[in-house]
Parts: sequence; C-alpha cells; structure tokens
Amino acid sequence: MRSLAVELARHDLQANTIVPGWIETDMTAGIKQWEKLDRTVVSRTPARRWGTPEDFEGVAVYLASPASRFHTGDVLRVDGGYAIF
Repeated sequence: MRSLAVELARHDLQANTIVPGWIETDMTAGIKQWEKLDRTVVSRTPARRWGTPEDFEGVAVYLASPASRFHTGDVLRVDGGYAIF
C-alpha cells in the first residue's frame, strides 16, 4: 500500500487503507453468539463494544473528500482501540 501511495502521489491520487476491528454484521453474527468470544472482544476493546458499519461513515467520507487530498499512505484503524492492546 505504501508503494502504491508513492506511485499515485505524483498524479494527485491518494492510497489509504481502512482496517476494521470487530464489527457487528451478518457475517459476524454467528461469532458474536459465542458468549466467551463476545465478552473477550468487548473487554479487550477500549470502546467496550463491537463496532457497527456506521462507525466507518466519517472515515470513508473524509477519505473520499477533498479534505484528505494531502493524506496518503496511511492505515486508519476503525477498531475502537482494539489494536492498542
């Protein structure tokens, strides 16, 4: 991704990545039903909850807007702080 950011920068294009944490979706519904895993995810996430698809809205809008014109080569974690631990 960094190499792509370097290559695209000269064309005024940006390359960034959004990395999700544990997100409540149809795909994770079965996993979330495991009580022990659910408790573990919540206890290890500083936000103390699973994320929702709506938690990505602001980051996605920012990256798609002119406001991010000088923002490239970055990994934006939308994980409620999970990666900190």
